[in-house]
Amino acid sequence: MSLTVALADDSALLRNGIALLLGAEGIDVVGQAADPDALLEIVEAHRPEVAVIDIRMPPSYTSEGIDVAAVIRARYPRTAVLLLSQYVETEHARELLAGGAAGVGYLLKDRVSHIDQFLDALHRVAHGGTAIDPSLITRMLATPSRDRTPIGDLSPRELQVLAVMAEGRSNRGIAAALSLTERTIETHVSAIFAKLALAPEPDDHRRVLAVLHHLNAIS
Repeated sequence: MSLTVALADDSALLRNGIALLLGAEGIDVVGQAADPDALLEIVEAHRPEVAVIDIRMPPSYTSEGIDVAAVIRARYPRTAVLLLSQYVETEHARELLAGGAAGVGYLLKDRVSHIDQFLDALHRVAHGGTAIDPSLITRMLATPSRDRTPIGDLSPRELQVLAVMAEGRSNRGIAAALSLTERTIETHVSAIFAKLALAPEPDDHRRVLAVLHHLNAIS
């Protein structure tokens, strides 16, 4: 299925490499940018379905990608955002997810080992889903809190299931990722919802939003 995508990364080599890969898969790259201002111009002109954004860009190389992603979500709600980073930026990620996780992705560059994995995330966020690297979720879960939260009641396996769940995967996908049976995953998911006081949802997308909402609430 074809998509329209805008790319933003200050590395021309990486940016062009991603563009070539996407083009080979039939995805239309409507523009490339090296900084947030140029990306906003492209999004304004073309209204792509997804903006793929590096987090650290000029001028300060800190949170420019997160900041421009928030602007895009506010101004152009039909454009999803997929953030790419070399770092796990928990605080900045929380700020972005606080506005809702629909149509949001956060992947670590070094962990995207297969083009199919990247394409799956791209299509998922374009259709209103969520694609969050489990390393980010694990770090968010490990963030100290002044008050005891239900997260502390989860077993190590339940934490593992929760991290993969937040990638946007179904029970079948979680089972495949963790080499467990789907029935076992269903049991863990039920226990997670019970401990976090979250109403079970048959819709995977709303399930992920509920989990991320809870994680934002305990930050």
